[in-house]
Amino acid sequence: MFAQIKTSFARSRGSLLPDAAGVIALMVMLIVGLHLPAIA
Repeated sequence: MFAQIKTSFARSRGSLLPDAAGVIALMVMLIVGLHLPAIA
């Protein structure tokens, strides 16, 4: 199983940074959306 994870990580190294940026953007939007009723 560790070998499969290592292989998939090696294959997706080029798209890892954009995927991480997308996850961070989604989390920021979720947090901001949840806090909007408290701000307004």
